[in-house]
Amino acid sequence: MSNGPIDPEVMPAASFNGSYVPVQQQKDVTTEMAIARQAQEIQAAMVIAKRFPRDEYEAYNRIMKACERSSLAETAEYSFPRGGERVNGPTIRLAEALARNWGNIDFGMMEMEQRNGESTMMAYAWDLETNTRQTRIFQLKHERKTKARGITKLDDPRDIYELTANQGARRLRSCILGIIPGDVVDASIAKCRDTLAKGNGKPLEDRIREMVVAFDKLGVSKDMLERYVGYASEHFTEKDIRELIPVFNAIKDGMAKREDYFDIPRPASQTEQDFQQARQQTTELPKEKKGKKDKEPIANGGDSDDSDQGQLL
Repeated sequence: MSNGPIDPEVMPAASFNGSYVPVQQQKDVTTEMAIARQAQEIQAAMVIAKRFPRDEYEAYNRIMKACERSSLAETAEYSFPRGGERVNGPTIRLAEALARNWGNIDFGMMEMEQRNGESTMMAYAWDLETNTRQTRIFQLKHERKTKARGITKLDDPRDIYELTANQGARRLRSCILGIIPGDVVDASIAKCRDTLAKGNGKPLEDRIREMVVAFDKLGVSKDMLERYVGYASEHFTEKDIRELIPVFNAIKDGMAKREDYFDIPRPASQTEQDFQQARQQTTELPKEKKGKKDKEPIANGGDSDDSDQGQLL
């Protein structure tokens, strides 16, 4: 029996009938088993999809029924300015609802690798019935860029997770919309707009009040909303609410910033405050000097008379 150093890669890991399996070989076997199990799951899902194909008429009705829910309709569409134009489209929430109700679709996102301060992500959507697949693979640096602080490196696992989940959701939405027929997507958006117009039985005043409170939590005040729309919130209409909801969703999901829509008042810097104070003091000085000049001749005159009289005596 040898007493030399043991290589951990070939160190005995398990014994079956007196035979030993090296650690490296055991790792390879585990990986192969996981790949084989995943392949079997995909094959089983494709067989079931072929055996139970979707009823497109029933799937369409399920989508329309889902779009009648106000909770989905309020988060179904986004809107943000780009190049002087306004871009509208379905959000990830609506895309997920479409995939679930259309049926026989496997979709999701995963982090394939993470190293050197960046992640390799993959988003996919697979129509198991027609074998149509959409895939997006992208690199994502662990950074956050803002106008105030510039580029900030992220090292907190929670911040990294939120960044990858947010960016992955955008690619996942693109993959799902590449699978679902375009006319079904357009019909779902129209249905959600119709649901918003009905207001779920709530009075218009209550909906306006709730919308103002929701925007305030994002840092958008009532005055900003009124300047954006062009008149007081008491006169907002159904059309204004329908236009503001996609703006709210875009800011909330991180697809746009407040500055893209609203005039954010900037706090005055210390230099500007000093300048304003100095300017205010200069405007008040002439009044004080004028009052002193009115009194000085009498005092100086009295002093001069006394001095003159002293010299003559």
